Amino acid sequence: MEENNDEARIRKALATKDWNDIKATDSWQIFKIMSEFVEGFEKMAQIGPCVSVFGSARTKPTNKYYKLAEEISFKLTRSGYGVISGGGPGIMEAANKGAKAGGGKSVGLNIELPFEQHPNAFIDNDKLISFKYFFVRKVMFLKYSQGFVAMPGGFGTIDELAEALTLIQTNKIAKFPIILVGSEYWTGLIGWIKNTMLKEGNISPEDMELFKVVDTSDEVIKIINEFYSKYNLKPNF
Repeated sequence: MEENNDEARIRKALATKDWNDIKATDSWQIFKIMSEFVEGFEKMAQIGPCVSVFGSARTKPTNKYYKLAEEISFKLTRSGYGVISGGGPGIMEAANKGAKAGGGKSVGLNIELPFEQHPNAFIDNDKLISFKYFFVRKVMFLKYSQGFVAMPGGFGTIDELAEALTLIQTNKIAKFPIILVGSEYWTGLIGWIKNTMLKEGNISPEDMELFKVVDTSDEVIKIINEFYSKYNLKPNF
């Protein structure tokens, strides 16, 4: 895979430790970051708020969580919500597949990776946005999400989950439903949060209420609908 001029320049600068070259590269990089923010905001503003569904890119179509993610996304769109995924395979594909089947908005926020993650085939043609920078992509998830549905996943899923919990905990963003699907999968993590993190005083007891753990698609829909009914809000408000 060939590097573009900027990537080659960065590697050369780092290899030779040319500090002036590194500073110049960083300065030009700001414009690329800005352009990703502008494109993301413009496109997502037209799509409107959706529910984000996260999970492992490695999950196979035969896996029970793939099928559950597909079912959840189908029911979300039938309830009036659009669905945002990370745009790739696995749980992300299942989310877009379910949204597509439900006739709702199927959005993919794809990330450019060294192993060339390709967008899945179930994203609406006008709702695919590709990013180079993880932190820009993360802002789009948080800004335009009416809820987070975390299916079983790896470091990326944990990263998105921790970011959302932190920003809600610190009142940097408005509270929205955060739902962990698969009690069998999440039990170990929740136990550690409760028995170690909470016990050590690193979080408050009320922080345990920032998320819910469920096992069925109906529970997901119920939590999201009940949350927004309290504020007399409707899907894609």
